[in-house]
Amino acid sequence: MRLILCGFVLCYVCNVAAQETTLTTPSRSADAYTKPYAGLTDPIALKTFQEGRTLFRQVWTIQGGEDQRFSGLGPLYSRFSCVACHPGNGRGFAPDDASQSMKAMLVRLSVHAPLQGTLPHPVYGEQLNEFGIPGVTGEGVARVHYDTITITLADGETVPLRQPRLSFSELAYGPLTNVLTSARIAPAVFGLGLLDNIPDAEILRQAQRRKPKGIFGRPNRVWDIAQQKIVIGKFGWKANVPNLRQQIASAFHGDLGITSSLFAAENCTPQQTHCLSIPSQTTPELSDQQLHEIQFYLAALAVPQPEATSQALQRGALLFRQAQCIECHTDQLRTGQHASIALLNQRSISPYSDLLLHDMGEGLADHRPDFAASGREWRTPPLWGIGLAKKVHPEAGFLHDGRARTLQEAILWHDAEGKTAKQRYMAFTKEERALLLLFIESL
Repeated sequence: MRLILCGFVLCYVCNVAAQETTLTTPSRSADAYTKPYAGLTDPIALKTFQEGRTLFRQVWTIQGGEDQRFSGLGPLYSRFSCVACHPGNGRGFAPDDASQSMKAMLVRLSVHAPLQGTLPHPVYGEQLNEFGIPGVTGEGVARVHYDTITITLADGETVPLRQPRLSFSELAYGPLTNVLTSARIAPAVFGLGLLDNIPDAEILRQAQRRKPKGIFGRPNRVWDIAQQKIVIGKFGWKANVPNLRQQIASAFHGDLGITSSLFAAENCTPQQTHCLSIPSQTTPELSDQQLHEIQFYLAALAVPQPEATSQALQRGALLFRQAQCIECHTDQLRTGQHASIALLNQRSISPYSDLLLHDMGEGLADHRPDFAASGREWRTPPLWGIGLAKKVHPEAGFLHDGRARTLQEAILWHDAEGKTAKQRYMAFTKEERALLLLFIESL
């Protein structure tokens, strides 16, 4: 055991040291997710970064607003700004109960088509938008209800888990029948430039990597709008978006109702005739220059440096491996050489994600397929910087729908391909569980 321990500790120390200062920020404060890479020093690049930050934080207005650069909200929308769902550039959160509205999450919608897989809902589209501009009625209101499931750990400690259920009211365009739904909180947005620069070959290497029995992992295959072809997905809770540019444009279109060159049509369905009748004064409403600036901003957001290693963190790192967490939350990826920010090229990084889809079991299933992803599959979410989530926003949630209030709750929801990791965590002593969580929080 001593040889294994020493070998892994050396590996962990090397991984921490490999987080070069040019790719990280030393900040571990409440604004840790908002800093540019330390190596980003060119004045023009910093100006573009500032312009993109303004766009991300901007409160957008309806057409005819005082500043036409930031108008075009709606006709249907969920929020007024990007930062409303990503407070402090961090994670969203779920309501505590059905009396609270969704402030940093949304509900995806689709229907099953026998010959075509899944399609957007014919009346409500791909997501429920609660609000509409003057003269356009918002689509409706979604509420989250919780049932409680109690998990008992090996030493007798009990942990209550929240099992969410959705209900809908004030539906303006008819009933939601035979609909597939999926509640989603917003993810943190730092480090996206590095993930965007992970080449397909690296993702395929992760899929082909030998893994313990019961763990698989596969890439999603999705539609790239700009290239007009099927490619490997990287972004989104189900890896259903191919790249950062399309992710940004999709969020502007779906969440704010703002068009771009990638999503040129307003976010109204054919049945929402009055919504379609609202003329657009500017097409597209988000210019390519603005899209470039916000893409640059998000690509240049630095990853917080991991905490300095200690004996406790070394023990936690070993437990992380012993529980098999490392098999999906891998610490070894390498970027490609096509990033617009040169310092992101050819870097060894530790996002603690393989960017692959994994079957997480029935408890986490939304039963809503997304391209090649089944209703039980989710992309491994990166763990880097996750220990700062509550510092950035105290209500930050975990898992795709924010049901988990703590990292321990998130682990206890793992099943299917994650079942062994959960069972081993449950069998650990209280001290060992604390050390494993301490390690995750240090990333």
